[in-house]
Amino acid sequence: MDKTIYSIDGRDCLLYSTGKPAYMLVQPVDDHDREVLDEQVTAIAEASQLPFVFVAFPVVDWNGELSPWDSPAVFGPDDFGHGAAGTLYFVENELLPAVRTQFHLSDEVPVILGGYSLAALFSLWSGWQTDIFSAVAAASPSVWFPGWLDYARQQQPMTKAVYLSLGDREERTRNPIMATVGGCIRQQYAHLETMPHIQTTLEWNKGNHFQHTGQRCAKAFAWCMSALAKETDGASSTRG
Repeated sequence: MDKTIYSIDGRDCLLYSTGKPAYMLVQPVDDHDREVLDEQVTAIAEASQLPFVFVAFPVVDWNGELSPWDSPAVFGPDDFGHGAAGTLYFVENELLPAVRTQFHLSDEVPVILGGYSLAALFSLWSGWQTDIFSAVAAASPSVWFPGWLDYARQQQPMTKAVYLSLGDREERTRNPIMATVGGCIRQQYAHLETMPHIQTTLEWNKGNHFQHTGQRCAKAFAWCMSALAKETDGASSTRG
């Protein structure tokens, strides 16, 4: 597997590639995520025989750059901003074209956007904004985010597949807002299940929110690639 640092619009992105990519995987990361990326990408490669390029782009202001709208702080001193639209613009207009050019990829190569926690919520929200992402890999997403479920119910997602997961101890927290995450993700999954054009799953992992983050993201991306591959095989069989 090749690993390189590639500067895109001033951001030093980490690129991992396993041959001629059949999929592009994209993830917003912070310093903690970067520590487990080697392990995570190796786990994706082991779980799927499909070649891919994995692109991790750094996020400095986590609460500001990944939040879809302003909201008061839930933990810690930092409020949530409304920078998700700007981050999505960077992904669509800077990152994806640069990676496609670097690897000589056509627009037909499926793009899977994913991440962990607030990055997973950003990925979900992005799947409601544009059809450029074929699948969303949302590991332990912050679906407790104020206003998210109402928004998700009122809008139609534009992606083909959505992976959801949560740790089985995540809802056991003293924080009253974050304690709603179990009920929220069950509602999110139930809503997606009503949409026959979307493949979806909800996987429960052992542990709290801070355990095995890289492994959980790896399972999310691997499931999305598998789901899209099955859809492609099914379409080919129908045409044949």
